Amino acid sequence: MTTKAGTTLAAGPADPSPPAVRLPRRRGVEFSLVVVAVLLSVYGYCAVGLAKNGTVPPGAADYGAGLGVLALLAHLAVRLRAPHADPLLLPIAVLLNGLGLVLIHRLDLETPADRAAPAQLNWSALGIGLFIVVMVLLRDHRVLQRYAYVSVVGALVLLALPILFPPVNGARIWVRIAGFSLQPGEFAKVLLAVFFAGYLAANRNALAYAGRRIWRFKRLQLPTGRVLGPIVTIWLLSVGVLVLERDLGTSLLFFGLFVILLYVATGRTGWIAVGMLLAGVGAVAVGRLEPHVHVRVEDWLHPFASIEAGHGPNQLAQSLFAFAAGGLLGTGLGLGDSILIGFAAKSDFILATAGEELGLVGLSAIFLLYALLVERGYRTGLALRDPFGRLLAIGLASIIALQVFVIAGGVTGLIPLTGMAMPFLAQGGSSVVTNWIIVALLMRLSDSARRPYDDARETGA
Repeated sequence: MTTKAGTTLAAGPADPSPPAVRLPRRRGVEFSLVVVAVLLSVYGYCAVGLAKNGTVPPGAADYGAGLGVLALLAHLAVRLRAPHADPLLLPIAVLLNGLGLVLIHRLDLETPADRAAPAQLNWSALGIGLFIVVMVLLRDHRVLQRYAYVSVVGALVLLALPILFPPVNGARIWVRIAGFSLQPGEFAKVLLAVFFAGYLAANRNALAYAGRRIWRFKRLQLPTGRVLGPIVTIWLLSVGVLVLERDLGTSLLFFGLFVILLYVATGRTGWIAVGMLLAGVGAVAVGRLEPHVHVRVEDWLHPFASIEAGHGPNQLAQSLFAFAAGGLLGTGLGLGDSILIGFAAKSDFILATAGEELGLVGLSAIFLLYALLVERGYRTGLALRDPFGRLLAIGLASIIALQVFVIAGGVTGLIPLTGMAMPFLAQGGSSVVTNWIIVALLMRLSDSARRPYDDARETGA
């Protein structure tokens, strides 16, 4: 090769490509944070015993050892099978799960005949076991895209199954056989997230650039019916089944998940506007036509009406009183009266106990943990190179975000109350198992996102 100055240069080998950026694995940081999460949970367990009985509970060592062993096994699975995974996801899940066990145990002391903490610990062990199974067996998250249509069939079957069983508290969301109960809708949401992510990833170009434009001045472009029709049909079937079962909280979650992933796949903000409009119309229609929902809307609009009528406070009013009693710093673990809420104190209204006994400071810390968990999921989605993984990570993180918003908004009077379980905190075996599966999938996705490109290419991830 000849330069402008007439000097001839020998043609040497091409410059090597710059080395891949290798992010630190941070497994030591993860282990340290997991230890802190377990110690904080054990401290909370001991604080409840000291407040109620003046002594450390005799089962504190067993509780700490059990939670510690489960957390250690989960950490070892991550260290061996997903060494590049986000170091914050597992500690956050352990801390929230541990705090949930503490709050449920605290409420069990007020209901000796109805103890839920031992069963919740068993469900947590099963959830962590499935977390380890996902870590060991799922080496490449892209394998799930092959089973998108299998996932949606399984989701619809799970959603329809409770129709065959009697309702519980006005909603058909449970399957009860020989004293064993299960909420299939909790597992269906993960399967639907896989389907939505797989279908939208495969058809993202047709969804974004094909179709007719409407509203000339708004420039809103709708995809063709051939592309949009199948996914809208699946969404309508799932929401329709849930409406028949009066499981409106999960219906709202699925609707929000559908709109969020459609927006992420197409990049068109018009879908957000359409989603908000449809959600508003649907909420007004269901609130007026469905008696079960209408009662909840009336309670939301007039939370103290039952007191004024001389019937005493309802659940929402008791929840608001609990938050008010907690103030800034709370009454202290074991020193509140949120059990007055009634049968849903351990499930739908578990946040009221946290708000009363941990105060605004403690409640804000819990919300920050959820926000950090969701943020790490979104960050994983942004860092992933394949469209399916990006959509799946954002979808799974959005499931947690929507659940927290719907539940927290309901118990604080921001929106009408819907029956759902607070992730990791509330009583509910199906919920805690599903949330551990979600965290496992996010760990696998973050491992692919943080792994250097050369390593990812060699391992097929």
